[in-house]
Order: sequence, then C-alpha cells, then structure tokens
Amino acid sequence: MFNSASNYGNSVDLVMLIIVGISVFLLVGITAAMIYFVFKYNRKKHPVAEQIHGNILLEVIWIVIPTIIVIVMFWYGFEGYKNLRAQTEGAYEVKAFAYMWGWNFEYNNGKKTDTLYIPLSKTTKIVLTSRDVNHSLYIPAFRLKEDAVAGQTHYLILTPKEAGSYDIACAEYCGLNHSMMYTKLVVMKDEEFYKWLNEGVDLENTNDINSYK
Repeated sequence: MFNSASNYGNSVDLVMLIIVGISVFLLVGITAAMIYFVFKYNRKKHPVAEQIHGNILLEVIWIVIPTIIVIVMFWYGFEGYKNLRAQTEGAYEVKAFAYMWGWNFEYNNGKKTDTLYIPLSKTTKIVLTSRDVNHSLYIPAFRLKEDAVAGQTHYLILTPKEAGSYDIACAEYCGLNHSMMYTKLVVMKDEEFYKWLNEGVDLENTNDINSYK
C-alpha cells in the first residue's frame, strides 16, 4: 500500500495503519454512542433528571481496553525500533556532519561529499553530529529521522531495498535557511559504489549517477 525504500519503512507503515485503524474504530464507536444517547435520553423522554450511580464493570472496561490498545501500539512500534538498532554489527559506517545549512558526509577512506552515497547490499550506519545548532537528518522514503546535536553523536541504520535517489531534509528548525537544507541519499549497486569510493570517480560527470536522479 505504501512505497517504502527500506524494510524498516514497512514496519513503520504497519504501525501507522494500526494506529489509524484503531483511531477510526474509536471515532465511529464514540460518535455512534453519542448519537444513540442523544435520542435515548432526550429531554422529552426524561423530563426529570435521574442520579446515575457508578458501574464497576464499565469502569474496569474503560480502563482495561484503552490500556491494552496503548500496549499493542507500543509493542509494534518498539519491535520495529529494536530490530533497527540491532543491525549495527558489521555495518558500513559513514560520518555525517550537519551545519547551517547543509550536510557533509565522510567515508572510512577520508573521502568527503555533500551528498550521501551508500551501497545497496550492505547495511550502513550513519554516525551523526552537528557543527553548530540542533539539526535532524530525515529520510522520508526510509521513514527515518535522527537528531544531530553538537557535542553528541547519534546514529541511524539504513537498509535499502533498491538502488535510487532519495531526499534528505532537516526536520529540526535551525534558522533562516532551514527550509533549504536538503540533499540526496543515493543508493548504488555495490560495484559502482566501491568503484566511486576507492577510485574517486566524479559521479556528477558520469552516466552512472544520472540513472539515480
């Protein structure tokens, strides 16, 4: 139903569908109950108000059911998040630096770019920090967002499903040109990625990169 560029994105979409489904069910149920009570207890049928005493069974129900619903939503969300954070072993690591108003990425051989390139068949760990104010690296197609904070290092894990080019935005207001703080994530086939990484191929002037735009 949703187009996600990563397996983690599928779990996020599932949680979203569960939450929306529960919300719609509750909306319809509460609205129907309100309409029913409007007619059942209207002024013409009950001109004299009656004192209604508590009902222990109902009180237990409206405590237990919402608690179960919240636990279910939390469990699905936490399971997806836990699996994501467990994928760090053996991941290819890239350092990401946020600044007003752009991004720098540094690879393990010292190569630096302002566009993020990663291999398709390998999990990538982005180690993230900020050079000034708070920023947040957001990749909508991957359903991932992680804050970049000066003096701290955070990380996120990328597990792409297919090669392509995807937007990266800053999701934390960081000043005047915050809305222009965009770059690209380019997922490349492994042989193309390592050729570019190790030989320093200028991707902007080759046909390889054009297929990802």
